[in-house]
Amino acid sequence: MTGSIVSGLDPRFERTLYAHVGKEGSWTLDYYLRHGGYETAKRVLKEKTPDEVIEEVKRSGLRGRGGAGFPTGLKWSFMPKDDGKQHYLICNADESEPGSFKDRYILEDVPHLLIEGMILAGYAIRATVGYIYVRGEYRRAADRLEQAIKEARARGYLGKNLFGTDFSFDLHVHRGAGAYICGEETALMNSLEGLRANPRLKPPFPAQAGLWGKPTTINNVETLASVVPIMERGADWFAQMGTEQSKGMKLYQISGPVKRPGVYELPMGTTFRELIYEWAGGPLEPIQALIPGGSSTPPLPFTEEVLDTPMSYEHLQAKGSMLGTGGVILIPERVSMVDAMWNLTRFYAHESCGKCTPCREGVAGFMVNLFAKIGTGQGEEKDVENLEALLPLIEGRSFCPLADAAVWPVKGSLKHFKDQYLVLAREKRPVPRPSLWR
Repeated sequence: MTGSIVSGLDPRFERTLYAHVGKEGSWTLDYYLRHGGYETAKRVLKEKTPDEVIEEVKRSGLRGRGGAGFPTGLKWSFMPKDDGKQHYLICNADESEPGSFKDRYILEDVPHLLIEGMILAGYAIRATVGYIYVRGEYRRAADRLEQAIKEARARGYLGKNLFGTDFSFDLHVHRGAGAYICGEETALMNSLEGLRANPRLKPPFPAQAGLWGKPTTINNVETLASVVPIMERGADWFAQMGTEQSKGMKLYQISGPVKRPGVYELPMGTTFRELIYEWAGGPLEPIQALIPGGSSTPPLPFTEEVLDTPMSYEHLQAKGSMLGTGGVILIPERVSMVDAMWNLTRFYAHESCGKCTPCREGVAGFMVNLFAKIGTGQGEEKDVENLEALLPLIEGRSFCPLADAAVWPVKGSLKHFKDQYLVLAREKRPVPRPSLWR
């Protein structure tokens, strides 16, 4: 990938997760130890109880960075205490959302940061075994993770009685096979167990009956890595950055026709204008829309009002969209919004596991067929109306959020760009397909 992998050199904040990304040898244990690696885990395991760790993470305001934004400390508190059962911690490294590529560089360049974060999380939820489920295409990431785990195990940072305490914790890497559905936590657990990656019915939730029926917590790569600086510097340090409901630093990604596409570690609440113009260097051509948080989030028009919107959970919800993974995608004016949404719909149809009717028939059947009619110049105005009427029959009715992920971008495009659908239907012409890059 060309572009930038940076965190602000701005004196108002300091990078933590990406501080060593791109540095030679940053993935090795010796490098990590030279920069204070595992010191936080050593101190916390000796000085704090698991409940104190959970309370510190709660107080920090850290929310899940995988897309849903659920409060991390609260999620950990759902795990049972003193139940005598095996507890599991799973890192969801199945980064398959189009427009998202932030976790990849943590896995490749600073794997020991993730390992230390998982030690802290495992201690908090009383788990002694952890799994990192890595997207199948991330071969270098998986290779470096396995090497990092081997190094940590050989030096006593994983295994029995860590740092001379009673706490034991070990890690294993599991490579996926490229299925988007495995980003859904229960489908991921089925895959780990060697089953077909279909989502499970909830309840029971993973904290009650997860991997192999045992209490389990699943967190995203960025979420778990963030635990290290929180426990090192304290909840107040983390909570002073960001907005009222969106605390700390965030790995924002930007792709599309922009001067410096890449990953930028910035405070929560940074505006689109700051990300696009100050950090990414500005668009290379006229832009009509942006997708704010990965392909499953509703697109927004590229207006002055949207550009000045803080990229936070609450501000984007108020705009009718979502922060998601923080993966911003710019859509230029020369690209048909209908074609862009048709492309996303085909993606979600292909990735559907086919288990439930709303997704199997609604997304992979009706939505794809309606887009095919409209997009090839065979559509009518009633097809646009039927597409609009179909969406609420799918949204919120499927077994897992994959169908919702297919609906939300289309729903947003119809809200803001319905005229493009109607023009194609009225004039009976196919979508224009210019080259994506000039």
